[in-house]
Amino acid sequence: MGVVTSRSFDVDTFLRQPLTACLATNGPTVRPVWFLWEDGAFWVLTGPWTRLFERVRSDPEVALVVNECDLRTGRVQQVTARGQAELVPFDVPRGRRKLVRYLGEDEALWDDRFVRYLYDDPSERGTTWLRLRPVSLSSQDLGYTAVPS
Repeated sequence: MGVVTSRSFDVDTFLRQPLTACLATNGPTVRPVWFLWEDGAFWVLTGPWTRLFERVRSDPEVALVVNECDLRTGRVQQVTARGQAELVPFDVPRGRRKLVRYLGEDEALWDDRFVRYLYDDPSERGTTWLRLRPVSLSSQDLGYTAVPS
């Protein structure tokens, strides 16, 4: 166990980490996603091959949660966002920034399915961004001071 403390944290710095988010659509359906936090929005790669794409087209209301829990250090932080998702055209530079943050700079080490997103023709494959500019964005630091065992 530990002692619960109340602290604030820099949300932008937190969201620049390569963390996984959980994206919820009406249905309800919740799925893990990689994201890019940029220009005050969450950017998630999608396309017509996913159920997410169709769910957002039929009902764009979504919620997204990014959290981190490190039991060794007591670091527990969470950001929750809500709003209307938009499906917008894919652009390669943003796609590269997103993939580099999770996979590293060297594309030669990437799985081929990720490389294809950058080099396939988005108009043929249908690669699209889901962009969420939150109407509501909240953060919580639920961290505690870890007690050595």
